[in-house]
Amino acid sequence: MEEKFTGDRADKTEGAKEQENTQSTSECPNGAAKAVKKPNRLDAFFGITANGSSFKTEIIAGVTTFMSMVYALLVVPKMYGDAVPFGAVYIATALGAVVGTMLMAFLAKMPLAQASGMGAAVYVTGTLIGASTGMTYANAMIFVMLDGIIFILLTATGLRKKILMAIPDEVRISIPVGIGFFIALLGFKNAGLVKLSEGAIGFTSFNVLSGNLNYLGAVSAALALFGVIAIGVLSAKKVNGAILWGIIGTTIIYFALAGLGCAWHDADCVNFFASFTMDDPFKSFVDWGKHSAGQVFAHGFDFSGYFGVEGHNGGTLAVLILTSALSLCMIDMFDTLGTLYGACSKGNLLEEDGTPKRLNQCMLSDAIATCVGSVCGAATVTAYVEASSGVAAGGRTGFAAFVTGICFMLAMFLSPLANLIPECATAAALIWVGVLMMSSVKNIDWSHPANALPAFLTIAVMAFGFSISYGIGVGLISCVIMKICTGKIKEISAVTWVISVMFFALFLLTN
Repeated sequence: MEEKFTGDRADKTEGAKEQENTQSTSECPNGAAKAVKKPNRLDAFFGITANGSSFKTEIIAGVTTFMSMVYALLVVPKMYGDAVPFGAVYIATALGAVVGTMLMAFLAKMPLAQASGMGAAVYVTGTLIGASTGMTYANAMIFVMLDGIIFILLTATGLRKKILMAIPDEVRISIPVGIGFFIALLGFKNAGLVKLSEGAIGFTSFNVLSGNLNYLGAVSAALALFGVIAIGVLSAKKVNGAILWGIIGTTIIYFALAGLGCAWHDADCVNFFASFTMDDPFKSFVDWGKHSAGQVFAHGFDFSGYFGVEGHNGGTLAVLILTSALSLCMIDMFDTLGTLYGACSKGNLLEEDGTPKRLNQCMLSDAIATCVGSVCGAATVTAYVEASSGVAAGGRTGFAAFVTGICFMLAMFLSPLANLIPECATAAALIWVGVLMMSSVKNIDWSHPANALPAFLTIAVMAFGFSISYGIGVGLISCVIMKICTGKIKEISAVTWVISVMFFALFLLTN
């Protein structure tokens, strides 16, 4: 239907009323200027049309990002074991994802998403919480909150990026690699693929002729390998949500094989199905209110468990607080900046100097979400590299992040289903995350011994010492020693000196 114009104002057709997306004008065939309606407020706020996108594209991108990273809600809560009920951590992790992603949407206005970082979650559950440290779940949230407060201050003053760049390259680049090995080892261990015992580590046996093979255990180990290979194949074929589909597929096969075990009355399989409970999804909210919400204030400052361990005192606690806060900060810094650069480069979301757009707002979103997350009971919240899938799908604005945040809200009511996911399925996801974190190893200068040794020690100590913080500490200390002995002491920054001394004190004063 031909539009008629009166002066500068055009009568709205029915189709034009439905889509008021641009302010531009174009030429009609008869030479008259064709007016196109102003963008609506939502479009104008997020700059959807201005960034060459559309609501449909942003919605698809937001859902794609959610499908790619929802596995975090399945994997992270399992890491806490018996320290806190699964449902409580599930809701806490989901809330951290909602807050972090919504901040990306409305503060940074970027098509990125956040949730509790795998590296930070592993550090909290594997290093801070445990019988050997005496630390409780609530104590750990103090460290997470301290991490967020430090980041808010550093981001507001512009020091966060400067501190990161002051860390020697050989250590800075190797930290994500070491964390990747650490996470993968955790996945191997959880699935029963690798047996860890006092002074020994070994691959599990699949020898069916030995007569000592546990059916369900063998199924778990084999399916973890199957799962990570399936994720790899799906990723190679560029299937969105490859990790999630890998988890779901592995879970279905696990249940089917466990069902076969019941057919010949395998005791483990029978007990497996007998232990099933399908709780009311609102029970997870109740557990969250009892065990996670506000625990950082209610019990976080009670370190009686820590002092109950032989050799622990006020001095060792002070050093532990400093070094642990430092470790969490460094893990978060590398995760966030690496993700921002990686994801933004996929969607032409970089400034002329190569830095991500609205970098400070993105980092501030990360810092605020970490503080709020600690109150909810979630580990350090950080940007997820899986958001790259949403950017690749066309996401260019914060509206895509808004859609992802809505999806995380809905996912909070699915905790009973998430609790049915077996460890072999989440282990496959952990191993694949380890694969993804290997990419930066190629940037290490292995031809130069002064660079190779600190990088290797950082990676090796994280994996074999089963401690992310110790890996960072040994890497920095060895780097300082190498530079002193090779006449390059002037290359050691003040930041590196301070951090190295703190870690040296940690090694001397703690077990």
